Amino acid sequence: MAASETVEITGHLLDSGVLSRCVDDVRSLGGDYVIERFDVGKDHHDESYARIRLTADDEQLLDSIVMRLNTYGINLAHPGDPTLREVSADGVFPADFYSTTNLDTQVRLDGRWVDVAQPEMDCGLLVTGDPGSRRVRTVPVSDVRTGDLVVCGASGVRVIQPTPDFPDDGQVFEFMNSEVSSEKPQALLVRQIAQEMRTVKESGRNVLWVAGPAVIHTGAAPAMVALVEAGFVDVLFGGNAIATHDIESALYGTSLGVDLSKGRGVEHGHEHHIRAINQIRAAGSIGAAVESGVLTSGVMHALVRAGKPFVLVGSVRDDGPLPDVVTDVIVGQRRMREALDGVGFAIMVATMLHSVATGNLLPASVPLVCVDINPATVTKLADRGSSQARGVVTDIGLFLEQLAGELNPGWRERAPH
Repeated sequence: MAASETVEITGHLLDSGVLSRCVDDVRSLGGDYVIERFDVGKDHHDESYARIRLTADDEQLLDSIVMRLNTYGINLAHPGDPTLREVSADGVFPADFYSTTNLDTQVRLDGRWVDVAQPEMDCGLLVTGDPGSRRVRTVPVSDVRTGDLVVCGASGVRVIQPTPDFPDDGQVFEFMNSEVSSEKPQALLVRQIAQEMRTVKESGRNVLWVAGPAVIHTGAAPAMVALVEAGFVDVLFGGNAIATHDIESALYGTSLGVDLSKGRGVEHGHEHHIRAINQIRAAGSIGAAVESGVLTSGVMHALVRAGKPFVLVGSVRDDGPLPDVVTDVIVGQRRMREALDGVGFAIMVATMLHSVATGNLLPASVPLVCVDINPATVTKLADRGSSQARGVVTDIGLFLEQLAGELNPGWRERAPH
């Protein structure tokens, strides 16, 4: 028997192309639609409204279509109450579980709309608490447990689509109108990003950095240290490589065996990174190496001294690894999620895999800037669901030095030589 539902959306439907993507998806998923009402805003800042009648061959297909449209902020006109089902096995959702986006989401519980804590894509919705004071948060499939209550189907859920228009206050990257910016004035980009970071810090929120080893290879570690010391690095995500080569640089003056002061390889330099790992393993941890005086400079040293957390998640190719590196990727995901509390801005430099991983954990409401010499890094980040990502294509070393100059003036004179 055919099933039908009415959905609605309010926003800049024509400018954003949401309406055309909506009807394309309905047809490609095997459903049909009728636009019952379409009110077009007259002026640039006016919002439009659309009410659409959806039909599908069965309820299951209709739920899939509605959940797909939720990603555009299109919601049921009469959402009703959610269907809650108990999980019957650890690590397995019910078959019709609601699959989340990274957009702000609400669930109707006990007659009121409850905000979903820490929206994250590709998760389920876990409901906890007693009737009248229930809460809801996202939960990855690996962490769901037998007896947990999760939301199933599309009823009782609504997604809030952020407006695509930015205010004219010069603080929200108006200059980055394209996903990847390679020809905009570099100084202007840096100043605007620096101002956004100041604004986030003044609001009491944290700045998250996701960094790859090119930060060290390009000689930008002193600039990164200056940013830590100025209070603009609240938490760092990375892999084994950035910490290893930062420590190698501090202990031997090389990165991957290349003398950073002369730009050429040194004798036996290929051994330096593994010897650096060995020294930290002997100390017990990066923090212990700092406290014992084994490690006296570099980015990791600055983070430990400033009391700033870092999460290092490894891969199968890692040497060592360092004792602080999390080698179980599921445990690594959990550590990263825990460290996201209070993050109001994310900046990702010179790492594709960790950038995409972090982007998948972040709510769409957190501004995200990706800086890389390779435009494909930014493109892939946006293609993996982080639609809020804005990109700067430039040399990482030059970018970090300029940013440090904006946020910690005079850092070069104070940096050890």
